[in-house]
Amino acid sequence: MRVLLTNDDGVNSPGLMALRRELERIATVFVVAPDRERSGAGHSITVFSPIMARRLEEGPQAVPTWVIDGTPADCVKLAISALVKEPLDFVVSGVNRGANLGHDVLYSGTVSAAVEGVIMGVPALAVSLTSFNYHADYSFAARFVRLMLRTLHRKRLQRDVVLNINVPDLPRAEIRGVRVTKLGLRRYQNLFEERKDPRGNTYYWLGGDVIREAQEPDSDVAAIEDGCVSVTPIHFDLSDYRLIEEFRARYGPFLDLV
Repeated sequence: MRVLLTNDDGVNSPGLMALRRELERIATVFVVAPDRERSGAGHSITVFSPIMARRLEEGPQAVPTWVIDGTPADCVKLAISALVKEPLDFVVSGVNRGANLGHDVLYSGTVSAAVEGVIMGVPALAVSLTSFNYHADYSFAARFVRLMLRTLHRKRLQRDVVLNINVPDLPRAEIRGVRVTKLGLRRYQNLFEERKDPRGNTYYWLGGDVIREAQEPDSDVAAIEDGCVSVTPIHFDLSDYRLIEEFRARYGPFLDLV
């Protein structure tokens, strides 16, 4: 099994290193990750400037590792198109510091890197730990991914599916199970704090807490609140199939006027 490992927290993040140690046990691992934290980058890509890539040399037995000055999606595009010469079985993005639940997936560099893998024909997992503590324990989340990959490799995960995995920041004994979920509600109070730089120019710093909302019991947010690992199959087809036939009937006749 060959696995591309990436993230949005940067190449030296403890979550990525924990995942690399676990996946080396069952797979040939390639690491292509940003040179710094790129949280919130979403699915942005670099098109108007060059993307710098530097291969890390850590001895003949080291995991092949490249540091990229672009976005998480850049990392996956470049890895599959140019850096990794062998066909890949999976892209794994994480372990992210902080949850990626509900609407978070639209902003998340972690999830977008996994989605880019699927766009390029490689099934993918995005995995996050629901803690913002830089020194959190990522070991259980990494073990969970290793065991899941071993199963998915046998059963052949569809190439158009991203599995978005969120792991509670709890001791193993307190995790109450695994749920297959849908995306829940995850919205924030957008608080922009106005500040001045040393030259007197105004700038704004985004903050704000998660808004507490009622969640459906089969959502990823509800699973995490109940102390369970959440596994959510997602895809990038944003078509609203409920409205297609209605809009065809309502607006189709206007085509005769064009």
